[in-house]
Amino acid sequence: MTDFPPIHVVGAGLAGAEAAWQIARAGVPVALHEMRPLRQTAAHRTGGFAELVCSNSFRADDAQGSAIGLLHQEMRRLGSLILTSADACRLPAGGALAVDRDGFSARVTAALEAEPLATILREEVEGLPPPEWGETIVATGPLTAPALAQAVAALTGEEGLAFYDAIAPVVHFDSIDMGAAWMQSRYDKAGPGGTGADYVNCPMTREQYETFVAGLLAGEKTEFKDFEKTPYFDGCLPIEVMAERGPETLRHGPFKPVGLTNPHDPAVKPYAVVQLRQDNALGTLYNMVGCQTKLKHGAQVELFRTIPGLERAEFARLGGLHRNTFLNSPKLLDPFFRLKALPRLRFAGQITGCEGYVESAAVGLIVGRMAAAERLGAPFSPPPATTALGALINHITAGHIETIDAGPRSFQPMNVNFGLFPPLDAPPPRPQGRRLRGPEKAALRKAALCARAAADLDAWLRAGPAAAPA
Repeated sequence: MTDFPPIHVVGAGLAGAEAAWQIARAGVPVALHEMRPLRQTAAHRTGGFAELVCSNSFRADDAQGSAIGLLHQEMRRLGSLILTSADACRLPAGGALAVDRDGFSARVTAALEAEPLATILREEVEGLPPPEWGETIVATGPLTAPALAQAVAALTGEEGLAFYDAIAPVVHFDSIDMGAAWMQSRYDKAGPGGTGADYVNCPMTREQYETFVAGLLAGEKTEFKDFEKTPYFDGCLPIEVMAERGPETLRHGPFKPVGLTNPHDPAVKPYAVVQLRQDNALGTLYNMVGCQTKLKHGAQVELFRTIPGLERAEFARLGGLHRNTFLNSPKLLDPFFRLKALPRLRFAGQITGCEGYVESAAVGLIVGRMAAAERLGAPFSPPPATTALGALINHITAGHIETIDAGPRSFQPMNVNFGLFPPLDAPPPRPQGRRLRGPEKAALRKAALCARAAADLDAWLRAGPAAAPA
């Protein structure tokens, strides 16, 4: 198999690293091109593969009741390098899968550098990959270099779509006043490796919360000329944008006080709670959950130090903003992620219009397997749409319906969620014939969707639809 010419992968982020790994493990040579550290982006700080530039969380790890947890499990079953590395570098985070970001990136980098069928090329790919490369996967993510982005736009005739992601600040743990804050997971939920006390919680009174929101709205912000025309992704809104939607938005979102009891004053219910999640294996850094922002740095320090427990906070990283670019994939890509205008190019990761670390890696996994199967002359059928992987693929390549009112660019990035799954053929049986309502009914439906997905993935794997890792 090693006599095959290599498949080229441009970009060693989560999607590119996963695609390269899947190709090599299928027995096909791969050339992985990464411009960092020779040329950095506005958000990255290292030359490591799969560097996490925003949160260090891969979100919920529940494969029986969560769409993202189900996606985790499916990727594990398919030999995902990203999930294997995340599991090896996980940190306590309640029911979530959070990782030591530096250890995670180092592990992914080391695995690919040690893979005999992978050639690592530290260079920027300017413009379209040359024809002599043949089969190429473009996995340059939301921070695609301008020359390459412009070349793709010129080739497709599509105006690039863009939105902005905001980055949350990271605080040194030893600068947090634990006389005011306390450790607790919401509802004391202890996830893998956790204790039920995995988050730092900073309580706010009503007056403190209202003062914070007022300062947030008044604070000096980074501005760009095209902000008014650029939509944010709802899953990663800056907190000031959330606050603009109403004064109570934050306390019903990332600052919600439910499931938490302040041991310093258990008789008083906090009006709002700011949570911080462990960000590295040493436990020396904590990420301010949901506090992604486009406030200027001076304004951030001043505002965040009004939060009880953070009056003397020292910041390892302040929040920031970076631009994301993605394709109108349902129009531009075929079901195998090939560019219709130039089929030798496939795309993977966030540039295709998925959102989230895990989703990006999942698309890289599938696209890598597609490319390897084609090179080996093997048939490939995508996973069923009833699986998390299949639902995500369908959203990107076929699940979006363009409408006259929405216009030709209404396709937007999305996290995996149960709304992307086909409905159940029949309602799940009620336990002991009881009539269910509200959350209990929703939980039963999610469990049934997860069970169906697991069974359908089993059937897909037994059918041998793709080149499997060696």
